[in-house]
Amino acid sequence: MALKVTLVKSPIGFEKSQGATARAMGLTRLGKTVELPDNESVQGMVFKIQHLVKVEQAEEAAK
Repeated sequence: MALKVTLVKSPIGFEKSQGATARAMGLTRLGKTVELPDNESVQGMVFKIQHLVKVEQAEEAAK
């Protein structure tokens, strides 16, 4: 299972740690989407910046 995370709001004006979390997830500019594994550490990062991102379930490719 994987998550598609899209940055929809700028972290400017929020706590520096929230901007650092977005960068650590690979979200470097507005509208950028990254696919991340659905595990506890990623879920915690998403929870911290939930007001800045949109999260969707990623469809897995057929093997």
